Parts: sequence; structure tokens; C-alpha cells
Amino acid sequence: MSVLGIVPARGGSKGIPHKNLAPLCGQPLMVWTLVAARAAGSLTRVVVSTDDDDIAREARARDTDVCMRPASLAADDTPVLDVLQHVICELEQRERWRPEVVVLLQPTSPLRSAGHIDAGVRLLSETGADSIVSVVEVPHPFHPVSVMRLNGDRLVPFQGDATVTRRQDKPTLYGRNGPAVLVTRRDVLLGGSLYGRDSRPLVMTAEESVDVDSPWDLELAAWCLARRDYGSSSG
Repeated sequence: MSVLGIVPARGGSKGIPHKNLAPLCGQPLMVWTLVAARAAGSLTRVVVSTDDDDIAREARARDTDVCMRPASLAADDTPVLDVLQHVICELEQRERWRPEVVVLLQPTSPLRSAGHIDAGVRLLSETGADSIVSVVEVPHPFHPVSVMRLNGDRLVPFQGDATVTRRQDKPTLYGRNGPAVLVTRRDVLLGGSLYGRDSRPLVMTAEESVDVDSPWDLELAAWCLARRDYGSSSG
């Protein structure tokens, strides 16, 4: 089975200028994803999609293929589906290469590992699903039955007359964690959907799910990576 990993890394960013190249524990943020992708045995090849020459240069320095995208696909509101379709079509037109499966690897998820990538691809193969999406359990304070909204200057339950207050009584819910890993069949993507009709979960921990969107997120990721290294060296 041919599996293409795509790392979408545009140059623009509002929260952190040039976010994908922001330094994180000694190397650019994006590189943590490239290292995980290269270590994943399930990926046939990895391509970085970018509009930025500096990002392209960094990717090539890490022996990673680059697909330059037009400015029209590098706006704040550009759907990631359009970016994935662009890479798929470019590779087919230029190289006559058609992957069966595509793995979206957001560079803002530096704590995702090669093991997560391989597990996602394996789940897709074993289940026959349209897609596998990484998720994290929703913390109980942010569960819909705990969320409040303002009605004027008063707090009211978001879900009407919510009565469930004990953590153990709340049903377990999951949220997409970026996603850090999204494994989808090529035909599903070209059919206009990221997930298809049959999507299965790849559950990750809260630490593994850190998604860098702000300077605080970058500090949190650095702390988690340093903690991980400390645990490895002391174990």
C-alpha cells in the first residue's frame, strides 16, 4: 500500500510570526514533524506543501520533498482539503504517482510520534474505514454539560437545564487534536471529504496532543519535550 505523508506548512501566521520555523528545543517547530514522519515505517514518502522559500529550504535540507503551492492556497482561510488535493494532483501530473492513502501531518503537533503515524495507518488497513483521525478526551470542565454562556450579564447552561455535575457521570467525549494525525484514503479526499462516511479514532493523551497556535503553546510544547527527554535519561 502506497502511503503519502503531507506536511502543510505555509509561511504566514498571526499568532507566532513564521510559526513553522519558530525555534523549539533547538530546532524549528516543523522539524519535529519531519523527524517523526521519517521514522514512521508506514509512509512511502513525505512531502511538505508550502508557499514559503525558507520553509522549502529547511525541508529540502532534511531530505524531504517539497510541493510549492500558489498564494491562493496559502491564505488564513484556505481549507486543508484543498491543500491535500493540490499535492495529490501535482504528484500525479508530474510523476504519474498515485498514493492509495494520504496522511495529514500538521507541523503544529510536535509531540506526535512515528508510533502514532504507524498506528493510524495500521488502523485504516485493519478496519477498512475511510479515515482515522487522532483525538483527545475532552477535559471534564469543558464538557458540554459543564460549559456556560452569557445571557446578558448572567451565566446560564450552554445545553439548557444541565443537571449532570459529577465527573464520573459525564459521558466520555473526544475532540480532534489538530488533528495531529489524519489518515484518509485518496479517493475519499478527491471525492471532496477529509473524513468520509466511516471515520475511526486514534486516541492520544493530552500531552501528546499539544497543538501550537500561540507563544504559550510553544512554551508548553518545549516543557513537554524537555520533560520527555528528562524521563528518558533518568529511566
